Amino acid sequence: MTPEETIPTNEAEIVELASEQATVATELETPDNQPANDKLQTELAELKDKYLRLYADFENFRRRTSKEKLELMATANEELMKAILPVVDDFERAMTSFDNSTEVEPLKEGVGLIYSKLYKTLEAKGLKPMTAKGEILDADLHESIAQFPAPNDDMTGKIIDEVEKGYFLNEKVIRYAKVVVGS
Repeated sequence: MTPEETIPTNEAEIVELASEQATVATELETPDNQPANDKLQTELAELKDKYLRLYADFENFRRRTSKEKLELMATANEELMKAILPVVDDFERAMTSFDNSTEVEPLKEGVGLIYSKLYKTLEAKGLKPMTAKGEILDADLHESIAQFPAPNDDMTGKIIDEVEKGYFLNEKVIRYAKVVVGS
């Protein structure tokens, strides 16, 4: 292998490089051709240098990607938190108005508006509710917590009540719907 050739990039090339080094070392043991030995030793030193540089580059790459992954996990929810902060502010204002107001109807309306704002924010981030009532039980989406007699024959094996709503996040189930199935 000459110095102009590229540094090996995969495990097979590194193994081949190591076997070449062993061959060179064996050839160096013959004392009758000294100029060839000097050339082979120089080549061996170059190959060792390439190997060590490649190994160091790989270790640096591994450490850098590991650090980037940790940083990404630490700040993954930052965008969602920034989107929810205005809703938190609205809830704080509503809590303050609970102390000062005696009428219930405007308070209900205000909390309803805050709920819809929160729901729209979550939908914009990819959250979708799943529909379960009246559907056939699907173990990939639903968790059956009880069975009751079906109100009619059509509802046998189907979901008659939803105790806890299930949700998708970008087509992935993040919470299974807890349901009651008709028997």
